[in-house]
Amino acid sequence: MEERLFFVGLAMGAFAWLSRRWSESQSLDTATKTGLWHGFFCGLAAFSAVWVIMMSLDSRAKFISIAAHAVSTTELYPSLAAGVIAAAIGFWRGHARGVMPDGRRYFLGEDLEWAETVFSAVLLAAVLMYFVVQAFKIPSGSMRNTLLEGDHLFVNKFIYGLRVPFMGKRILALRQVQRGDVIVFRFPVDDPRELHCGSIQYGKDFIKRVIGVPGDTVQVSGGHVIINGQSLSDESYAQYLDGLSREAESVKATEFTPEQYQKYWEEHSLDRALEFSPPYSGPRDYFGPVKVPPHSFFVMGDNRDRSCDSRYWGPVGEKYLKGRAWFLYWPPARMKTVL
Repeated sequence: MEERLFFVGLAMGAFAWLSRRWSESQSLDTATKTGLWHGFFCGLAAFSAVWVIMMSLDSRAKFISIAAHAVSTTELYPSLAAGVIAAAIGFWRGHARGVMPDGRRYFLGEDLEWAETVFSAVLLAAVLMYFVVQAFKIPSGSMRNTLLEGDHLFVNKFIYGLRVPFMGKRILALRQVQRGDVIVFRFPVDDPRELHCGSIQYGKDFIKRVIGVPGDTVQVSGGHVIINGQSLSDESYAQYLDGLSREAESVKATEFTPEQYQKYWEEHSLDRALEFSPPYSGPRDYFGPVKVPPHSFFVMGDNRDRSCDSRYWGPVGEKYLKGRAWFLYWPPARMKTVL
């Protein structure tokens, strides 16, 4: 969301800059020009407001095309509709009152003031969300009982270093990602058409616990996690809803050589290669072994039998990392530091 807020702020800044230039040159000297400019501002404001609201509701839908990238139909269509309607109303108001010079000055000054206010506020919010802290809502039960559906928490975005925009790199890190950290990340694929866990996950934010760091060899046998040949025994946070009932190892998985298995996993195609029915079969109880690549992490949900995680769709590259779960602030009865 922070990237989109940044562009909304830039758009409002550009509008304010043009408005100030045209105010000085008195270019908006007719009712039609005033109506068009005021209509454009109303359309831009309505589109941006509905866009942000739809994002905050966390709507999920299939994507229009590859070119659509991070914009889904549930965000785009309502936003465009609101923008067109607001633009039409704005044009009518601006044209009706733009006949007189006082009316033209009024709309130009009002729109300029609002645009500068939104530019400052939205850009500041985007910078804070991108570099410092961001609110996050738990979308599913994959982290039970550490985090429950609907929990609201703050994500510390500077502890692993400041993100360099559009480069996927971090600088000035306070500490490195460690095993046991609960992290928030963008789903680690770049193709909006890919299906994982039964649906399109591109662009979504996930929250999981780090189980393997770069260089670790990770394996799951009978549901138990094995790191570098030793069972990961201290997992008080882990929950196994199915108890001792464990699935059999996939026959097809045994047909792959270790090199093939590693390759499929690193390329985020293991779930398709095994041809299982997600989300609770295939490599849930028998997985690997695989070696975590450099600058990547192996993550799992604490609710092990109800989590679609690195066992299914592969490693999380460092460039997708957003931050570390920090403080649960809502509901008040569950307020705590996330560990």
